[in-house]
Amino acid sequence: MTEQAKAFRDYLQERTAMVEEKLRTVWPPDWEIPPRLRESMDYSLLAGGKRMRPILALGAAEAAGGRTEAALGAACAVELVHTYSLIHDDLPAMDNDDYRRGRLTNHKVYGDAMAILAGDGLLTHAFRLVADSLQEGVPAETCVQIVADLSRLAGPHGMVGGQAADMEGVQGITDVRELQAIHTHKTGDLIVFSLLAGGRCAGAGEQQLDALRIYGYSIGLAFQIQDDILDLTGDEAKLGKPVKSDERQQKVTYPYLIGLEESKRKVEELTEEAKRAIRQAGFPKPQRLLELADYLMNRDH
Repeated sequence: MTEQAKAFRDYLQERTAMVEEKLRTVWPPDWEIPPRLRESMDYSLLAGGKRMRPILALGAAEAAGGRTEAALGAACAVELVHTYSLIHDDLPAMDNDDYRRGRLTNHKVYGDAMAILAGDGLLTHAFRLVADSLQEGVPAETCVQIVADLSRLAGPHGMVGGQAADMEGVQGITDVRELQAIHTHKTGDLIVFSLLAGGRCAGAGEQQLDALRIYGYSIGLAFQIQDDILDLTGDEAKLGKPVKSDERQQKVTYPYLIGLEESKRKVEELTEEAKRAIRQAGFPKPQRLLELADYLMNRDH
């Protein structure tokens, strides 16, 4: 392993630990939360995972020369939203999955009703975490901008709209253009929110925010195509869920529409587009975002 690779590995481990520590303390100690609801929320929130979205938020803040701690609340907010979406996505009425991150899905342990409420609780609390960024010196106006971004990019115009469109996609009907629109919203919008939130916490300018949008949508689409590829070729033990689930559910994927090899080329092309946007935007410390793009392209889980 090269020194650069080791430094990046250490960076990921340090940022993941920082996010995990924050996630363990997101519930104010004086709040009276029904025990089973809290247990259900924590079951999924603290189940591990790559924590890529919060790490991207922290990476964007650092790229723009900001303080990591200032972006931590917004970074964890996106993980709460992501976790809620997974809980709901796994429900019988949607993807009907039994396993997530190597263990039983939330509704398999706590029942459908509690799983729905756990997702509701996580989504709602995400906005509180953004507001708490005031305590780390993030200006109130910036917090309002981040809240507006979250509402737009996680809601019916963004991630939720993408999930709805994904449910309606059937093999043989959805084309590549429509599939890209689904992925842009279902996956890309929340990744873009992560990056914009980190950039805003660091006081990034409009040119840099535009570059983060391009980077986010490019790696977001690459991320989803890589998921489609791994669903066909991945190791079930590493993925923590059954492979070929998309095929069984007759879901439309990039490999289905354009083939496996062309899908791999598309991931490489999108990754280069993302890195080019960051290189050209004048970030004082772009290295981690560039490394994160390569890391996501080459992941095996």
